[in-house]
Amino acid sequence: MSARINPSILSADFVNFERDFKTIEHADYIHVDVMDNHFVPNLTFGLPMVQRMQAVTPKPLDVHLMISNVDRWATGYAEAGAFSVTFHAEASDNPVALARSLRAAGARAGIALKPGTALDGYLEILHEFDQLLVMTVEPGFGGQALIEHTLEKVVSARRKIDADNLKVWLQVDGGIDETNIEAVAAKGADTFVAGSAVFKATDRNLQIDKLRDLADLGHKHANH
Repeated sequence: MSARINPSILSADFVNFERDFKTIEHADYIHVDVMDNHFVPNLTFGLPMVQRMQAVTPKPLDVHLMISNVDRWATGYAEAGAFSVTFHAEASDNPVALARSLRAAGARAGIALKPGTALDGYLEILHEFDQLLVMTVEPGFGGQALIEHTLEKVVSARRKIDADNLKVWLQVDGGIDETNIEAVAAKGADTFVAGSAVFKATDRNLQIDKLRDLADLGHKHANH
């Protein structure tokens, strides 16, 4: 399967989402960053805006919750029809119970780890999730440079996913662009969040295609 490219609307024009969505039609999913100015030092939008986004685009929404008290709020996004809901391990008291709740509500369940959060404690429960999001920058703001040491988690997660034949997507988010996506794909990531790398382009669909091709090249090299 081809690499998945999910443009992050953190780099879009917040007043013109409907217009900007039409410029990224080649995307696999639209990555929606929900921030509460508590879990991360930035504020974006909440459930009503996400519901509105779903009404103006046929693309499935890949919702990334960077919020506190996620055990209380996350399932509402699944019930609203989000394709995928990813929450932070650091914000949940019971990640497995929340994942099951998200799935029961009809969404794919994802778990995200900040750069400083070790993967080891989550490897044994990875089968409970549909997606693991390895943050390759500190969550909160777009346009940051990728933190190289976070890629060690990508390698370890890929090893576990392959060894146990898990159907878990391995997503990376932060600093992904045309200069590094091939190398990151070679380490095992298959789903890529790209914000400024997509929205800075004059032809965003062409840029999405280019990023996907580079990632697919990385996968090819990893298999030889």
